[in-house]
Amino acid sequence: MRNNQQDDQRVSEVWARLALVTDPELDEPVTELGFVERIAIDDAGAVDIDFRLPSFWCAANFAFLMADDMRRAALALPWVRQVRLRLEDHMVADEINRGVALGLSFQEALREFAPGESLEELRETFRRKAFQRRQEAVILALKDAGYDDQAITDMDLKWLDRVTLGSADAARHKRRYLEILAERGLAAHAESRVFVTWAGQPIERLELAAHLRKLRGVRINMEFNSALCRGLLDARYRQGDAGAGQAAAADGGHCGGCGASCGKPRVTARSEQGGVAASSVERIETLPLDA
Repeated sequence: MRNNQQDDQRVSEVWARLALVTDPELDEPVTELGFVERIAIDDAGAVDIDFRLPSFWCAANFAFLMADDMRRAALALPWVRQVRLRLEDHMVADEINRGVALGLSFQEALREFAPGESLEELRETFRRKAFQRRQEAVILALKDAGYDDQAITDMDLKWLDRVTLGSADAARHKRRYLEILAERGLAAHAESRVFVTWAGQPIERLELAAHLRKLRGVRINMEFNSALCRGLLDARYRQGDAGAGQAAAADGGHCGGCGASCGKPRVTARSEQGGVAASSVERIETLPLDA
């Protein structure tokens, strides 16, 4: 028999796993963006996860990719036997929910929405953008700390590991950049240079200024889209929670999603919301980059 303490622990474990799943375009955890609405577990080791996206019209391939990543993340827990994902209030929610449940590919689940590139190719595209965004954040933090262009471009993995950056946000960017370097195999040794292109080509001192201009374009797009997504999510679902949000702000509570004091935690039950007209505003296209 499970007890409430064990349930709470397991729910927390699922939240921690979902925090590793990012919106592919924004490179922000789905938990911080406020997409996850409900997590519940049962005696058989099944996990139910309900989530919503900012717009009814969010791209089908993005939605499917996040659903599939959430399923994989939860299944990585040793006690999880089944994951039941439910995307709500989306133009192809039924197709995505059925496809993920049956283990179908995106092309099999939504043939009419399948782009020319595969879902894995799309995932690769957005991992590159995440890499570029994190890299710029670390380079700018090093510049703020007094490192010059030569020191930055010469920096190897051992050196960057030893660097202490001034703010918690800069330290977070450094940790996440090191994670994606390791994932990609771009800094395999302590002496490996850490500021390279996605293809692994080291960035030289005279190339750094032009390289940073390209990375700035990635950041501007991602920051705009992040603000747009958060605004749409708030406008679509949380206007009716204004009173609860004020109460939560008073006692420091928040939903565990975007971090704003907009409501109480949603862990095992979802608040019933009034219907809000779906917005047709889409994310802007990301600037094409060849770096």
